[in-house]
Amino acid sequence: MHDDRTLTEERLDRALRERIRPAVHPRTTPLEFEVWHAPGEPVPFTEAVAAPYKPGALGDDWGPAWGTSWFRVTGQVPQSWAGETVEAVIDLGFAKDRPGFSAEALAHRPDGSVVKALNPRNTWLRVGEPVAGGEEFTYYLEAAANPEILDGVSPLGDRETAGSEPLYRVERMDLAVFDRQVWELVQDLEVLDQLMRQLPVGSARRWEILRAVERCLDALDLDAVGASATAARERLRDVLDSPANASAHRLSAVGHAHIDSAWLWPLRETVRKVARTTSNVVALMDDRPEFVFAMSQAQQLDWLREHQPALYARVKEKAAVGQFVPVGGMWVESDTNMPGSEALARQFVYGKRFFLEEFGVETEEVWLPDSFGYSAALPQLVKLSGSRWFLTQKISWNTTNPFPHHSFLWEGLDGTRVFTHFPPVDTYVAELSGEELAHAEANFRDKGHASRSLVPFGWGDGGGGPTREMLARAERLADLEGSPRVTIEAPSEFFAAAEAEYERPPVWLGELYLELHRGTYTSQARTKQGNRRSEHLLREAELWAATAAVRAGFPYPQEELDRIWKSVLLHQFHDILPGSSIAWVHREAEATYARIAEELEAVIGAAQQALAGASEGGGTVVFNSAPHGRAGVVAGGAALAPQQPEQPVEVEEYDGGFRLDNGVLRVTVDARGLVVSVVDLVAGRETVAPGGAANLLQVHPDLPNRWDAWDVDAFYRNTVTDLTEADVVRRSGDGVEVVRSFGSSRVTQLLTLRPGARRLDVDTEVDWHEQEKFLKAAFPIDVRADHSTAETQFGHVQRPTHTNTSWEAAKFEICAHRFLHVGEPGWGAALINDSTYGHDVTRTVREDGSTTTTVRLSLLRAPRYPDPATDQGVHRLRYALLPGATIGDAVREGWSFSLPERRVPGSAEVAPLVSVDDDAVVVTAVKLADDGSGDVVVRLHEAHGGRVSARLTAGFALAGASVTDLLERPLADERAEVDGDAVLLGLRPFQIVTLRLTPND
Repeated sequence: MHDDRTLTEERLDRALRERIRPAVHPRTTPLEFEVWHAPGEPVPFTEAVAAPYKPGALGDDWGPAWGTSWFRVTGQVPQSWAGETVEAVIDLGFAKDRPGFSAEALAHRPDGSVVKALNPRNTWLRVGEPVAGGEEFTYYLEAAANPEILDGVSPLGDRETAGSEPLYRVERMDLAVFDRQVWELVQDLEVLDQLMRQLPVGSARRWEILRAVERCLDALDLDAVGASATAARERLRDVLDSPANASAHRLSAVGHAHIDSAWLWPLRETVRKVARTTSNVVALMDDRPEFVFAMSQAQQLDWLREHQPALYARVKEKAAVGQFVPVGGMWVESDTNMPGSEALARQFVYGKRFFLEEFGVETEEVWLPDSFGYSAALPQLVKLSGSRWFLTQKISWNTTNPFPHHSFLWEGLDGTRVFTHFPPVDTYVAELSGEELAHAEANFRDKGHASRSLVPFGWGDGGGGPTREMLARAERLADLEGSPRVTIEAPSEFFAAAEAEYERPPVWLGELYLELHRGTYTSQARTKQGNRRSEHLLREAELWAATAAVRAGFPYPQEELDRIWKSVLLHQFHDILPGSSIAWVHREAEATYARIAEELEAVIGAAQQALAGASEGGGTVVFNSAPHGRAGVVAGGAALAPQQPEQPVEVEEYDGGFRLDNGVLRVTVDARGLVVSVVDLVAGRETVAPGGAANLLQVHPDLPNRWDAWDVDAFYRNTVTDLTEADVVRRSGDGVEVVRSFGSSRVTQLLTLRPGARRLDVDTEVDWHEQEKFLKAAFPIDVRADHSTAETQFGHVQRPTHTNTSWEAAKFEICAHRFLHVGEPGWGAALINDSTYGHDVTRTVREDGSTTTTVRLSLLRAPRYPDPATDQGVHRLRYALLPGATIGDAVREGWSFSLPERRVPGSAEVAPLVSVDDDAVVVTAVKLADDGSGDVVVRLHEAHGGRVSARLTAGFALAGASVTDLLERPLADERAEVDGDAVLLGLRPFQIVTLRLTPND
């Protein structure tokens, strides 16, 4: 036979484009509409429905960026259409390929009830099926003029800079007959066409489909598509009925709509995106009872409950019958690199509790498709939250090393393992296209051991969700020769089956490092500082409020703390805390963090005043919120301030610069303001590598190949400017002040030693006005370290400093929390910080054979997309060098540095509510139980990486104790060993334990 394959394929393309798809709506009549442009922010329906509308016409412009226009659309079904299915077909100026990123609308009935949403791939509203003829109807469309901010530098990312020009134009407002047979023919042909093009040219199945398509097109009257559609479909019946191969890959299709809680739109717009998406979903469920949709992020459903209670009630109805499936178990799909220990735990606490209380569902799947890497602490938190499984897709974005598994056991810091799946379809916004399904099957790396994978389908990022076309594809692909088998089902059904069939899955130990988006550890410094400060203030507020409640009857502010926690957790979303959102988002975040700080300071102040008692003779009580004792004050307790003055640090001029000495460290700052020597006087060892200078500020060009705010590419290191020229180097009190100017920026640093302390503190103020630059602070340390140790949630992770393999080389920028440590047996050094996450570690061997290990903090970046003014302005950053430090020292000083003592007028000594007799056990939270019982809840973990036996003593009479999960529910297989008013602990490395202590009233 002659090869006429291309001829038929091109014939099909044109027939679909020009004749068949247009015939889905064969008869139309214009709709009338009026419009009201709402001033300012969005308004509720009750206000919009009473607004003064003006007549509109096709071609009308509407919507300045971030504006809202309400369209009142009216129509009457022609009598001649009686018995037909009728739809309103509306195009508000959609960007056809970007659903959820531009113009969107939510349709309401005149009584305010929600119909469904409109977006570029979902342009219809069902009027009747069938209609009687003559029906009159009215829809109110709340249309959002969200600008597309997808490429390049743009002022559209903030309403304050976006301007007032309209963005969109009304393109279509029609009432139309919907021809279901033609629509079904379109679905038949699209599924077969997509499948056919994925099959090998030499495959018999490909040619069978081609010939069936040819026969179908022959049977189709292009001048009367509707009349001939049924006969044309019949010519496809045999190839559509041919079942899949017995060995065909099994795909569990889960309806999904990834909705970024903020990104290229502000938080307030996400509230509306959630309503638009869920309205589409429940409308589809009414038509398709087999449709199952999974939604994560309790925060988003809480928004729906608050702002659209009637729609939320419909969602709960669908959840009750198993169609709408809450997943994820977290408050938001958070970043997992940068949230602190307790904050990451609370993501699960607040998310799981919401789903339990609102839906009666114990979510078992942790659903994080799009976060930028995954902490090694997660497996233990997953298990302690009551969940069993973990899902992400993002690791497929690795630019260097393809991940070797799609289903595997992920082992965390402490040895906890969870069954984990990476969908091999490599997207979380699948359309169920032939190309996607073929890729999922070919890409699946566990063939021979496992036979199934999951595919999340539905428009996402900006929301939208699945469409009726996607469900039609799933129906046809359920059992179709040449294709994987597709089954729509809940994630739990997939996970249970996948786990059961994989007898000995491979194990991945440690963090899931994303080889991309490394710049997110640094972008938007104010957002990151606000997060870190809020986490520490929440720790203090809970600790002192709980202590005051037990000791002094202080009213524990549970509702206030819950509200603040939820706000902090929301801002840990994976495009807010990482600094990858538009200017509007980060401007609001900064204001929110300031408000949170004010509220928490008030809670802390009131609780401490209740504990400090009356001030007699000018007494001062020193409160220590850190988990370790210091300066004579026990951890989590308070004592009267010592009266003797502290011995001053010696500061003297030396060789054109200065020398600082506190008897523990001797620091030399040269005439350039660079730290050229830090002698550990206890060990008799120099910290700074020979010829090197510590606290060396370095500036790199920073223009990554693609994702500005997200990425730093390895080539940034090829060019560097060392800031060695100083405007000022002078003594300032007990320290040395250094001022430098560079580019359009200025930095002022104060270097100090405290009496008796073994750390050099660096207080840095940067007036930053660079563009596309990267600011680092380098510390070349005279130590041979083949790995670095970085604090992460509930422990630390070790990463190689060498680049033996591509896996190590890809980790050229890493995340650390309060400390990063490098060392060799017997001696080490740490850098600690109050708000910096990005770091890098490199090593060189000197001519004498010794090794220099250089640790650098990533202080500031200046990307221009999506926020053109990222990080411009004044920043204050604090960090410190800790020579001679063990891991335990780094843990202790990291906490101490971030939680300064508080001094309050008073005369009382405040014993800690709980105390632990081993510094390796770190208490991350002391609070009252969430159920209002008055029980004291303590969360702690082993922090040094070893086994430990310890004793936790309650500072009150103890009636009983239990070991609980994160949600404060007793664990059936764990018992608390009580000895009087103490609990005896035996912890494995990095084990997390939550204790519930009941006071003896």
